[in-house]
Amino acid sequence: MNFLGHLYVSGNRPLVIVGNFMADAVKGRDLTGWPKDMQTGIRMHRHIDTYTDNHPLTLKGRERLRPHCGKYAGVALDLFYDHAIASRWALLSDEPLASFTRRMYRLLQAHSHLMPERTRHMLPYMVRHDWLTSYARVDGIGRALRGLAARVPGGEVLVGAEEVLVAHHAEFEDECLRFLPELQAHLESVDGET
Repeated sequence: MNFLGHLYVSGNRPLVIVGNFMADAVKGRDLTGWPKDMQTGIRMHRHIDTYTDNHPLTLKGRERLRPHCGKYAGVALDLFYDHAIASRWALLSDEPLASFTRRMYRLLQAHSHLMPERTRHMLPYMVRHDWLTSYARVDGIGRALRGLAARVPGGEVLVGAEEVLVAHHAEFEDECLRFLPELQAHLESVDGET
């Protein structure tokens, strides 16, 4: 899962949400320099990534993407799952997606001073272009893929991967919606570790 998925499963504690959101920019195991709830969020993010990378449903999705995206199949799948979450949001939450994203943007901006430079630099672009809501549209996923392609070595394989999403939309959506409750149950089971 990408940003939307991570925020969706983060719960309601502000610094846990912030920690989960920024965790990709945090290196190493020593988290003592971060506030306790941010440490929890960073560990949560890492649990999510490990669980996601090894789940049978996500392995199927990545194999479907591998011919187009090669080693970046997992990156594309993360965005496709955010698309499924955004486009099926009404099934997952009583809070409208636009309201949730505004609330998340406000919370993240209010705590941006605690974030690593890389995340702090990216956040205004995310808010200005409303990435979270744009994930509900295939063209929004295409734009996100192009942005990623420009930032990673060999990332040009990501360009056009939204065509795979369109061709296999039902499978990706079904896998994501089946995966989410299993992920949430897993997070509850490791709650004491985060």
